[in-house]
Amino acid sequence: MKFIRIDKRDWEKGLERASKRYGLFGPAMQDEFCVFRALQGGELPDLDVQNTRLSPRSVVYPQSEKMFAFTLDEKQKDHHILKEIDKAYPSRAIVGIRPCDAKAFLLVRPNFDTPEYKDPYWIRSYEATTLVGHACSTPCSTCFCTSAGCGPFHEDGLDILLADIEDGYLAKVLTEKGEKFIAAAGWETEGDGASDDRMDALKAAAESNITAKVSTDRLRDQNTADLFEAPFWEDVAFSCINCGTCTYVCPTCWCFDIQDETRGLSGIRMRNWDSCMYSLFTLHGSGHNPRNTKTQRVRQRFMHKLKYYVDRYQDGIQCVGCGRCIRFCPVNIDIRRVCDLMNRFEPQG
Repeated sequence: MKFIRIDKRDWEKGLERASKRYGLFGPAMQDEFCVFRALQGGELPDLDVQNTRLSPRSVVYPQSEKMFAFTLDEKQKDHHILKEIDKAYPSRAIVGIRPCDAKAFLLVRPNFDTPEYKDPYWIRSYEATTLVGHACSTPCSTCFCTSAGCGPFHEDGLDILLADIEDGYLAKVLTEKGEKFIAAAGWETEGDGASDDRMDALKAAAESNITAKVSTDRLRDQNTADLFEAPFWEDVAFSCINCGTCTYVCPTCWCFDIQDETRGLSGIRMRNWDSCMYSLFTLHGSGHNPRNTKTQRVRQRFMHKLKYYVDRYQDGIQCVGCGRCIRFCPVNIDIRRVCDLMNRFEPQG
């Protein structure tokens, strides 16, 4: 681990140098919102935005992804045979990712990368990506990351952590991938001996600005069946319209559907994001749907995030406290309130 001081006058030039070896992604405007997307030649990541509407998970895990191709033309030798679509995974860097979004990749990795099953698309994409984090000096009012196992200067999952300092950035280089990116950018000025203390002071100041909290200390000990049958779920779900916004803006949601699409005699098999909030998500071929009401679907979302994940992985909740679902829910359902209801629940009798 080492510190590099980056003069803002050399920021653009450094990214230009890095772009010769990396595809650069970062927060940038798209229509009315700031989102994570590929940066065009000379375009800089917007490091002034507090947080984006969508997380950068789509850079590693695209919303729609072609997996196989096939032909139904019986005149072709290989008709009716699925062929994997060749994909390249060139080196790329997400510049300006928030620490909570970087930590989110670690929370979803157990779903895509296990000793028994490995998702080659997710793994290759993730391993080709360098995460250049930007610390949150002024967190959003809905952020509760410090009580969700994360924080505005959190380092887990990052290769580099940038902090704003006067006319530059203090870069904490955390991994070998981070060192390679710094070298490609040509930033060579090492920080002085006080860099570590300065980063700690900035971290403490940022964390003091976070006022929203959640309590999770009792979730693991709660009885799953008791929570499942808790009386508050109808109230929590009352206003929900099953729009799925919460799952699409969440950096730790991983649900997907696989579909075959044909046009004429050509076809593809593709993977698309899906949502447990949709009624079709659990619809069986028989017509039976085990979660056919919105209350059941709302309960599934929160039980997965705050109980099932806790019990299975014993790695905290499946949430990094970014607050997106709170900000963008059109009917003001608040995961902090639900977490509190679940954490302090006392079964009757």
